[in-house]
Amino acid sequence: MENLKNIVPNEDFNWDSYEKGENPAENKNVEELTKTYDETLNTVKDKDVVMGTVTAMNKREVVVNIGFKSDGVVPMSEFRYDPDLKVGDQVEVYIENQEDKKGQLILSHKKARASRSWDRVNEALDKDEIIKGFVKCRTKGGMIVDVFGIEAFLPGSQIDVKPIRDYDVFVGKTMEFKIVKINQDFKNVVVSHKALIEAELEQQKKEIISKLEKGQVLEGTVKNITSYGVFVDLGGVDGLIHITDLSWGRVSHPEEIVQLDQKVNVVILDFDDEKKRIALGLKQLTPHPWDALDANLKVGDKVKGKVVVMADYGAFVEIAPGVEGLIHVSEMSWTQHLRSAQDFMKVGDEVEAVILTLDRDERKMSLGIKQLKPDPWENIEERFPIGSKHKAKVCNFTNFGVFVEIEEGVDGLIHISDLSWTKKIKHPSEFTSIGAEIEVQVLDIDKENRRLSLGHKQLEENPWDVFEGIFTVGSVHDGTIIEMMDKGAVISLPYGVEGFATPKHLVKEDGSQAKLDEKLQFKVIEFNKEARRIILSHSRIFEDEQKATKKDEGKAKNSKKESIATPSIEKTTLGDIEELAALKEKMEGGAGAAE
Repeated sequence: MENLKNIVPNEDFNWDSYEKGENPAENKNVEELTKTYDETLNTVKDKDVVMGTVTAMNKREVVVNIGFKSDGVVPMSEFRYDPDLKVGDQVEVYIENQEDKKGQLILSHKKARASRSWDRVNEALDKDEIIKGFVKCRTKGGMIVDVFGIEAFLPGSQIDVKPIRDYDVFVGKTMEFKIVKINQDFKNVVVSHKALIEAELEQQKKEIISKLEKGQVLEGTVKNITSYGVFVDLGGVDGLIHITDLSWGRVSHPEEIVQLDQKVNVVILDFDDEKKRIALGLKQLTPHPWDALDANLKVGDKVKGKVVVMADYGAFVEIAPGVEGLIHVSEMSWTQHLRSAQDFMKVGDEVEAVILTLDRDERKMSLGIKQLKPDPWENIEERFPIGSKHKAKVCNFTNFGVFVEIEEGVDGLIHISDLSWTKKIKHPSEFTSIGAEIEVQVLDIDKENRRLSLGHKQLEENPWDVFEGIFTVGSVHDGTIIEMMDKGAVISLPYGVEGFATPKHLVKEDGSQAKLDEKLQFKVIEFNKEARRIILSHSRIFEDEQKATKKDEGKAKNSKKESIATPSIEKTTLGDIEELAALKEKMEGGAGAAE
């Protein structure tokens, strides 16, 4: 108790007021303190955008001090576009509510950005400013990027200078962009990441191209493959290997030779400083296959190869990688009826051929496969002697005959006059058809021109030897008009033979003209065995009868006159004169023979 200090109560303290809850002095101090406190705080209003300082942060939240009586909390997700955010950074925030039910200051960084975003976007476009954006997700043709709180479109072609095959690797990343287009009406924004690196690459390209030389060998990376060639990244500048410069052999598609991202050595074939085009070669780094071709290979040698290209006129056969020979269609078969090369072979076929020509300087070679078989014309006289009979295939028609093939490489012509003994054929198509089989007899051999002269009618006996005794001049036969022409009519006679009558010989006894398909009697007025020609007349039948009647009447009158007259004098008739002339001619012929 000795150490107990005496405490003296405040005499001015009003205990009555204290008991009643009234303390004027204290109330006065509180008011002063509140006034002082308010003066030290920032004056803020709801829906204002102010700057704040990050005072603390974790995975979920960011604490921001705006100089108000309490700090605000902002979700970390609103700062995902800025992965480098740290304590002490100044950030914009939007005041949603100064004090909620819990007395908490409610802030939003996202709304703060959005309230000024359109102005910021336009300003960035005007100043060609580099901005940061957060890649939110993929969309058709590109990506959606958060820029100042606005969803902007990043086309796939604007992600990088090289084609992008996997867009997903960019989702969730914060990248730098340039705003390249704004649609003010629809509030659409287009950004580009490619534009940031193009300027730098352009400078790199100039430096690289300035150091290039033709024939220089460089290492590059395959960055794109097209149907016509391969684009190679030479370390900031691209070059093109055309498909023809990938390999000495035939290449259907560049993917047969290279793959994406493959490292390749290439040689510079050509380049253009202005257009910055670089032509590269891959095959030029290896010796030309023709240079490695067997020096002993010569014309007449047999080679094996694979058909790599087909055309109507022939086939290209690769006998070694990069070494090709042409088999012309005329060298595929001994036949002279040229067809398409596709009738003999196709791409991928393994063939054996004979070297016909070989030019190492021009790097050209012609081949043949028909030479692997004996020439059918070597012993043609032995296999197809004159007079021999064979079966042939009709290949083609002309106005003067039919071309046939007895066997591969052995062709012949049947002249139109050698098709039938009796029928008058105007065109061979009336007698046979293409592809039909026909029997022939060899009439002649033209070995120099590789052509046989053939006949079909010769397989039968010549019926005109028989017709000579049937269709004698003056004989009458039934006939049917089968064809009418300006010069006359064709008449079908017995035994399948045909005759001809001119219009004046087609007049009937009543004066009318005979018509098509009409059946009449005809008199033979001319028979020519060599020309196989029979000239007929219907008119001559009744004309001769009329002449005979008149002749009989004349004879009767003459006999009556002769009985009255004393002397008997014979008149010389036209028939007598003709007989005398024939006799004279016969005698003169005999005299000439005697001489």
